[in-house]
Amino acid sequence: MERKLEFGLAAAAIALFTGVGALVASDGFTGIKQPHSNSATEAGPTDDEEGYRPLQQAFLNELARRSGDIEAFNAAFEAGDELTEISFTSAQGVGAQVGEGRRFSRLPRADLSKQGDWATHQPMREGGPNATSCIACHNAPGPNGAGDVALNAVVDPAHTGKPELFLERNTLPLMALGVPQRLAEEMSQELSDQKYQLFKKACDAGTAEGFLAAKGVDFGQIRVARKTQTPCEVTVDWSGLEGIDQDLIVKPFGWKGNQPTIRAFTRNAAHNELGLQAVELVADKDGDHDGVTHELTVGDLTALTIYMAALERPVSKLELADLGIEELTDQQRQAILHGEETFQAVGCATCHVPEMELKNTVFAEPSSTPGYFDQTFPSGEKPATHDLSAQTAIRFDLAADQPNNQIELPDGNKVHLGALRKIGGQDGEVVARWYSDFKRHDMGKELADPSDPLKIGASMWLTRSLAGVGSTGPWLHDGRATTLDEAIMAHGGEAFASKSTYSKLPDAEKQSLIAFLESLVIYKQEEDEE
Repeated sequence: MERKLEFGLAAAAIALFTGVGALVASDGFTGIKQPHSNSATEAGPTDDEEGYRPLQQAFLNELARRSGDIEAFNAAFEAGDELTEISFTSAQGVGAQVGEGRRFSRLPRADLSKQGDWATHQPMREGGPNATSCIACHNAPGPNGAGDVALNAVVDPAHTGKPELFLERNTLPLMALGVPQRLAEEMSQELSDQKYQLFKKACDAGTAEGFLAAKGVDFGQIRVARKTQTPCEVTVDWSGLEGIDQDLIVKPFGWKGNQPTIRAFTRNAAHNELGLQAVELVADKDGDHDGVTHELTVGDLTALTIYMAALERPVSKLELADLGIEELTDQQRQAILHGEETFQAVGCATCHVPEMELKNTVFAEPSSTPGYFDQTFPSGEKPATHDLSAQTAIRFDLAADQPNNQIELPDGNKVHLGALRKIGGQDGEVVARWYSDFKRHDMGKELADPSDPLKIGASMWLTRSLAGVGSTGPWLHDGRATTLDEAIMAHGGEAFASKSTYSKLPDAEKQSLIAFLESLVIYKQEEDEE
């Protein structure tokens, strides 16, 4: 198989990544050698039986320095692709010492508390491990997608050992996660600027109060009072804040909106679901007592982050039809368009905000936006000691460098499918269609968790993105909704009014709204065979 994008030097880099030896470019440049690792995974087999060698961050940095951002991006993307598909082995650190001779568990086992068993793992285990590969769970409608209820993660973060307090989490898709992270970064910057202005005003006038909003989303208000004048110190009344933590960092990942970055989300999922403990999580320790250390390198986490950031963007059936990729009858097209109008009319778009302007489409890993990079790893180590810094960040353009789903038009021009579009010509603004306000909302007691270990609120949920929602059932946090109609009718709390309005619509109107939601799909262009 070959991708439509020519990877050039990056293809040679991946040869090195998979164990060939040294990178040799077509221009005669040689000599970028990936440092060897002492990790037990180094000799571990992969699906292609070529031998998996962990990716070193220093190698990516040197590739970027010598050959440019795009080559380092391509190398990281391909490495991330391989990492999500590998069925890891015990020699590579997959699984954990659960207890009772087990390596995996579908249920949390706080009852297994002997030295080294499930309840003694560090960091504290929430659930699992329950899989040997990423795509074992993220597989609907294809690799990197969502998951059926059979793949729900069952977690017990507080180690209650009480099944009635366990939480269930349905698997979400991994597509184009760079889009929500960049939107969140820009929103947080706006909120930070507004907070600074209120602090400055309070220092001058004694008090200040104001509403906080980013990209048209209202996050409530704060009141600031001067405590001392020289130097100026202030106190803040946060009681009017809505849907966000007091750090004003928009966190677009996790059902509760508790993870700000792809990297943090991935690091946590690798530990809990796969039992793969990243170096940046535990340093040299064997926190899950499986006899293996250095299970994921810093470079591996960078590759996984870049890969998920740059995956195919969700699309709409209307977009596919306009490009001649999908056939829609006039009746189907009209139903979708009318359903979109109904979606707006009943109030769904208040929280599932259809589109937001994205001012800067360049994704960087690590980011330089405060709140979106690790000043210190969870292990306590500094990222720079592992060659990770903003100065050597891998960068790519979300709107232009996406490797997959590039469609060549009859006139020879290429378009990147999905979710991002320019308004006002080539130099116009870029709009991201992600159908979320990236804010937490109270969804009522019927959708509340049985416990609240994160102290966010049992009934509080991040607005679920509807990008690709037509391809990612079942729906809701535990997969309880087998249809989109059921998902809508389960809404309560702040969404009760919209649900109530929807419930009173004629059947034809409901069907058109569902047709619109079903038109928001995940699509992957078939690769050419060699």
